[in-house]
Amino acid sequence: MSRYGPAAQIVWITTVCCGGMIGCGWSGTSTPRGDGAADVLDSAGVTAAQGGDPPPTREDPTDQAGPAWPNWFGPLHDGVSHESDWSPDWPSSGLPVRWTRDVGIGFSAVAIAHERLYTMGHVDGKEVVHCLNIHDGSPHWEQTYSGELLDNLHDGGPGATPTIDADYVYTLGKQGQFHAWNAATGEMVWRRMLPEDLGVDVPEWGFASSPYVLGDLLILEGGRVVAYDKRTGAIRWKTEPHAAGYGSASPFLFQGRTLLATLDCDGLRVTDAEDGREVAFVPWESRFQTNATTPIVVGDQIFLSTAYDVGCGLFRLTSAGLELVYKNRAMRNHFNNSILFEGDLYGFDGNSNLGRVVKLTCMDFATGEVRWQERGFGCGSLIVANGKLLILSEDGTLVVAQATPDGYQEIARSPFLEGRCWTVPVVLSRRVYGRNAAGKLVCVELPRS
Repeated sequence: MSRYGPAAQIVWITTVCCGGMIGCGWSGTSTPRGDGAADVLDSAGVTAAQGGDPPPTREDPTDQAGPAWPNWFGPLHDGVSHESDWSPDWPSSGLPVRWTRDVGIGFSAVAIAHERLYTMGHVDGKEVVHCLNIHDGSPHWEQTYSGELLDNLHDGGPGATPTIDADYVYTLGKQGQFHAWNAATGEMVWRRMLPEDLGVDVPEWGFASSPYVLGDLLILEGGRVVAYDKRTGAIRWKTEPHAAGYGSASPFLFQGRTLLATLDCDGLRVTDAEDGREVAFVPWESRFQTNATTPIVVGDQIFLSTAYDVGCGLFRLTSAGLELVYKNRAMRNHFNNSILFEGDLYGFDGNSNLGRVVKLTCMDFATGEVRWQERGFGCGSLIVANGKLLILSEDGTLVVAQATPDGYQEIARSPFLEGRCWTVPVVLSRRVYGRNAAGKLVCVELPRS
């Protein structure tokens, strides 16, 4: 028997292009636990059983200052909020707006902790890191540095989402400007440049991997998988070079070892988190080198999805490598991850350049069978909140629907934003935060349950 044992993990991968640099990095945690189900790692390296309650972490800001959404796709990196104090009975006039603010061009989502919101944008040849008051949007601090817009076939601007960890916030810019900031004051703690550190060129649509905190490491994917020391910025290890992807790393625990699943533009890669050694690899290429989503890991399986008619695939990690379970073209994620909830995947099938025919799709994770599809949202995004789908359409409409495989069941909708909306929204403390590509950030309030 290999050291990876009989039960490996499932990783699901989706692909993204252009605006796909929308801060990716999710590991599924919401399917029912079955035989051989693996454990999910929190930011401190603590494990939680699949389908169990989210555990506290050693440095989780929720322990100190109330609710938090400290990184891309939330505390467990799964796009699921368990808050239940809000009602889907929305007023016919629309949800009330608490505040709006211009944060600059880009697709960086928001991270929230200690009643502070962090995001990024591009303004006049500079990238801006914002720290805002969650109650009124007023600035606590801003930091700027030089950076190109890189607006190739889309609006451009930063795509990675800030990551909050204890007293620090980590940000990755479009050209690989990797910073650690004091979360309270905005003072720069350290700075690195990925092209120099990794010996790679800036990818066609820029770097977009949202930093993943794993114990004392920061994990990124950008032409290599790399681990930095989160306190000093020193490189701990880096893999051999490959064609950069635009998603994030998905750590998982397997047979006592911590592994990393990443999707780059060469394929699905499984790496040992201790030393960067490659454990398994399978080719998974997309047209125009646009793989931009993050693997979803459950049990011994890995799921991925890519646009431009490539589709999705489910693989099983074994002692011999990655074994294909199924592959189909029913879920072709362009740049926003699907979300796994109670055994089903919810995501957008289709390309942004053909938004009118993109379909919100519900698919059985285990079999790849399509449960239902619904048009009308364009190439939008979604999270799961209180057991419901919270959908942001490409044109800025906010929709709540039942998260069920028994057909699309809309509950309510409200005006929210305008312009191009590709960035996933965040719900926290009965408020929804979202942005458009032009940089309008809005906060609306949900009714109490």
